[in-house]
Amino acid sequence: MEAIMIIDILRRAKANVVVASVGDNLEILASRKVKLVADMLLEEAAKFSFDLIVFASKLDICHLPWLSSPSNFLLWLNIFKLGFACFQGGLGGAQTFANVDKLVSLLKKQAESNKPYGAICASPALVLEPHGLLKGKKATAFPAMCDKLSDQSFIDNRVVVDGNLITSRGPGTSMAFALGIVEKFLGRAKALELAKVMLVVGQ
Repeated sequence: MEAIMIIDILRRAKANVVVASVGDNLEILASRKVKLVADMLLEEAAKFSFDLIVFASKLDICHLPWLSSPSNFLLWLNIFKLGFACFQGGLGGAQTFANVDKLVSLLKKQAESNKPYGAICASPALVLEPHGLLKGKKATAFPAMCDKLSDQSFIDNRVVVDGNLITSRGPGTSMAFALGIVEKFLGRAKALELAKVMLVVGQ
């Protein structure tokens, strides 16, 4: 659910989204037996440079190479260059990510380059925390996992933004998480516009 919500909302915001699988097949079976079809495998996607990377639930991963305006693509690509890495997904997805060296390496490189990164559901606790990526940061996670966070002062928030880090709690907060990403990079007005179109808030 988190993967679909983020992909859908960022595409509504005119992001160019490419979905890549960490497995050997383009078809991805998510944790609730929902089938998704990726655009490419991780091995192919890893050859490119990405401004925004979202690691999605179970055995799938979606990359957003750039956010672009349909009327001024080069402005966004060359001037409004973004860098964001985000882990998400349930227990199975988080455990998968934590054990895939290439993904962890991408995330560490993102953080070391002072580029934004994030996580939702179990991943803040099972991926970011063990790899030292929450040090000195406020974060939230799935309620049953919050006791693993070193700083628990913001765990009740639906979405927590602390500098370059964005975290959220789970399936029910994935829309707020996606809109939070839109707001951070494309502005509050764009996020509000999408929220109204999707009837998240009143017209």
